[in-house]
Amino acid sequence: MEIIHVTAECYPVAKAGGLGDVVGALPAYQIKLGHVAKVVMPMYRTKYLYSHDWEVVHKGGSNLGHWWFDYTVIREMDNAQGFDLYLIDIHGLLDREKVYGYIDDNERFVAFQIAVVDWMSKWQHRPDVVHVHDHHSGLIPFMMQHCLGFRSLSGIPSVLTIHNAQYQGQFGWDKSIFIPSWDSWKRGMLEWNNAINPLASAIKCAWKVTTVSPSYLDELRYMSNGLEELFEYEKGKCIGILNGIDDQVWDPSTDKYFDHHYRSSNAEKGKAVHKKFLCDTFGLDQGKPLIIFIGRLVGEKAADLLPAVIADSFQHIGRKMNFLVLGSGEPEVEDQLRAMLSHSWGDFSLYVGYNETLSHQMYAGADFLLMPSRVEPCGLNQMYAMRYGTIPVVRRTGGLKDTVRDLSEEGGYGITFEQATVGDITHGVWRATQLYEDNKKMKEVRKTMMKLDNSWDKSAAEYIKLYESLK
Repeated sequence: MEIIHVTAECYPVAKAGGLGDVVGALPAYQIKLGHVAKVVMPMYRTKYLYSHDWEVVHKGGSNLGHWWFDYTVIREMDNAQGFDLYLIDIHGLLDREKVYGYIDDNERFVAFQIAVVDWMSKWQHRPDVVHVHDHHSGLIPFMMQHCLGFRSLSGIPSVLTIHNAQYQGQFGWDKSIFIPSWDSWKRGMLEWNNAINPLASAIKCAWKVTTVSPSYLDELRYMSNGLEELFEYEKGKCIGILNGIDDQVWDPSTDKYFDHHYRSSNAEKGKAVHKKFLCDTFGLDQGKPLIIFIGRLVGEKAADLLPAVIADSFQHIGRKMNFLVLGSGEPEVEDQLRAMLSHSWGDFSLYVGYNETLSHQMYAGADFLLMPSRVEPCGLNQMYAMRYGTIPVVRRTGGLKDTVRDLSEEGGYGITFEQATVGDITHGVWRATQLYEDNKKMKEVRKTMMKLDNSWDKSAAEYIKLYESLK
């Protein structure tokens, strides 16, 4: 079976969040199962682009409204990720360093999708499945079925995976001319709430729709940023498949981002080395439990509550713990956290920005990972943390609910709470400090976590089963 993944992100080529991690791993695991999996994404000007060798495999052109654009498709020659990787270049649109954040993002990703479908229409064969990810490739199922020039692709099954339904890529009907000539009777397959909505279109047009955890699929029917009725209507073709993690990249016994490796049998000693490094680097007290937050400093992650949670914990629990935050996002949240540095007694520090190396070191050295998310479709950080023996303290939502079992339950290995409120989160922090004081229990929990199998093996097989059901 030949599977084509179309995406805006793929680690380590270009990554802004969990989407990049998923598409960077899933195709390789599908290949392990004996299938052919390929990834197609924009040709951003990243370090990865300039550090690998490429060959041109296709040149073409198409229209974006009244503007004709040329595109070039290149393929990575050394197959470094274990699957065929194709990048599409469009001068003036995709030749930029960042993945998102430009005023013309709608034009950029519509042009990218047109190029993908135009290129596939020129192939001498047809893939078995086209698997699109989030709204950035969400118009492809519509184009394959209803754009007049691409009708030859209409019989190819398409699958949409929703990594985050909060972002839908909407744009006004004044830009409908961007989409190649299409059957005007199918206007409803593009529209949601009086706008062209790429995510809604993909939900309508894809043969199957998946979400990155079963619980997130349930939540979307009452919390999906305006698409609730659509998810209820299309529930018959939707399925939740829990993400996995790449256990080759995320392995404390071989991690390329640090030298002092460890496994479950010597985790206490190994983690102590990394904790000392972090505490020395950030001026923290190694004798206290180290609680970390890694992620975007945005409301979706409840990062806006972090300043109050940290202050509340110090006030009501006592300065019995360290907090270390890594991330970037809303300027107001960043500023509030920076302001707290002047009040630190060697128990709070902050790194504003993205640092892959530091994130691995933090998973290795921390005692607890805090994830108070308001929305968490799957969450990978909690699975990374458990792999490294770091106990997750999480809100019961989305994939966090599916992957973290509370200590109060039989066989439990994490700390959970119900609401994204300062009180609930602080109570979770208190439970973490109590657990930390019980060294025997900490060892038991760490040993249980590190034996969990959260790899992509099971999930990759579920996707193959889903594809085969479309034949």
